[in-house]
Amino acid sequence: MGRPVVLTVAGSDSGGGAGIQADLKTIGARGAFGASAITALTAQNTTGVRASERTDPELVREQIRAVNEDLGVDAAKTGMLADAEVAAAAADELEAAEFPVVVDPVVVAQSGDRLLSADGEEVVRDRLVPAATLVTPNAPEAELLTDVGVETPADAAEAGEALREMGADAALVTGGHLDGDEVVDVFVGDEIREFRSRRVPDANSHGSGCTLSAAVAADLALGCDRFEAVANAESLLRRAVTHGLDIGEGVGPVHSLADLRARADAPRALDAVRETVRAFETPEVAPLIPEVGTTVVVATTTATEPADVAASEGRLTRVPGGVRAPGGAAMGASSHVARLLLGVREHDSTVTAACNLRASDAVRAAVGEQLAVATVDRTAEPADAAGTMDWVAERVLTRRDGDAPDAIVDGGAHGKEPMVRLLAPDAATLRERVLGLAERVDVPSNAG
Repeated sequence: MGRPVVLTVAGSDSGGGAGIQADLKTIGARGAFGASAITALTAQNTTGVRASERTDPELVREQIRAVNEDLGVDAAKTGMLADAEVAAAAADELEAAEFPVVVDPVVVAQSGDRLLSADGEEVVRDRLVPAATLVTPNAPEAELLTDVGVETPADAAEAGEALREMGADAALVTGGHLDGDEVVDVFVGDEIREFRSRRVPDANSHGSGCTLSAAVAADLALGCDRFEAVANAESLLRRAVTHGLDIGEGVGPVHSLADLRARADAPRALDAVRETVRAFETPEVAPLIPEVGTTVVVATTTATEPADVAASEGRLTRVPGGVRAPGGAAMGASSHVARLLLGVREHDSTVTAACNLRASDAVRAAVGEQLAVATVDRTAEPADAAGTMDWVAERVLTRRDGDAPDAIVDGGAHGKEPMVRLLAPDAATLRERVLGLAERVDVPSNAG
């Protein structure tokens, strides 16, 4: 059985970060087959649009028909439509479609360049929005389509309801253009749901709207229901923005393949954990193992959650004769140390490996002699902290202006063992540091 086909009807971005190029990358990464009807050619890069020329409307119609008649279409999305005639050509082919249609009402590029004429807006409003399974405007686009001022999530919900009254089955009003430490996207369907994510400072976010709408269309083609498709796309977009690509002199593109890269990098991360665990299974390392045991973690290149982090299955423990690991390695096997690593990587992405060690006087002394150390007082953790490891990472990295130390030392708290947590740019460096510390600390008598 062939892959589901997703048709994107949108403009070409010569810079590769948005439009057809971003759509096809995202659709393929989600597991569907991407086909296209190009509505316009643009000469653009990360700094802006230099020139644009629309496609003849009849050719837009023929592109859509050619794909649908031969490949069949399981879902479609629209993006840049240039002007009223091109928008009408797309509407002629899509407004009576039997497959889901996601309408991304692209009006203005992130650089501020206009991508849809005023009369084109009317066609989108009057013909494509009523045909939409989901319409995905950002806040300024929602304002243009509905005349509802959008400055808060409540405003976004009101605009979403207005879009449903115009005929759309559902709306997702994105909040990246609004102020605040969080980005809040508001889904309005049979119920209203908010998707909140930490705002990435100075994010490379070019193509974020294209990537989001293409991901929704792909998941609809794969059989997901509307809300599930939106939730999946939101998760993908968080990762794509977090790991945005630093390309060009302007705002770089999001990493549309970030999800795919995390999966592809998993075998390397797992092998790195296994090799590190084997290196630690020696009597020399025993003095470094805490009472709760040691967990080794290695992040994939685009990790954003514990499931993206390879970890030792079970904790390494001291036994007569040395150190024993109860299992192998698995993705998502750690929550605690993995969350610390992810929290550190939000500020310093060069850190990819970590483990926890015993905080004895001898270990602390050896760490202080060899490594750059930061300390944290766990008794100062507020009761409403999102999570202990998230709080530790945020507190330490903020204090150090985002520059990760080699080790974080805390004296523990009530019911919490004191701990040393090592950080490293890679697993090989982590092994080197741990084995270097082991040479300075005596083997306890109960280790053999």
